[in-house]
Amino acid sequence: MSIERHEIEKLATLSRIAINENTITEVSQRLGSVLELVDQLQAVDTSGVAAMSHPLQATQRLREDEVTEINQREAFQAIAPDTEDGLFLVPKVIE
Repeated sequence: MSIERHEIEKLATLSRIAINENTITEVSQRLGSVLELVDQLQAVDTSGVAAMSHPLQATQRLREDEVTEINQREAFQAIAPDTEDGLFLVPKVIE
């Protein structure tokens, strides 16, 4: 699949890429080869292939949800500038 010069120039403008006159032919050939590869991939029959969320189909091992540290809320709130009913009070930042 060939890409015309004006299409390359339009793509360069849209993507804000500076392509000089000497490399437009090379860019056109490279994009053409990429599009040929995409055409080959689209031609493959995948009707009998099951969709996969991950190629390894591995399940993630999860750890037990258990408390591993002691509750230190009172110690942390004792050094906080301002608290109320067990919550940290912070200055209002949005009017």
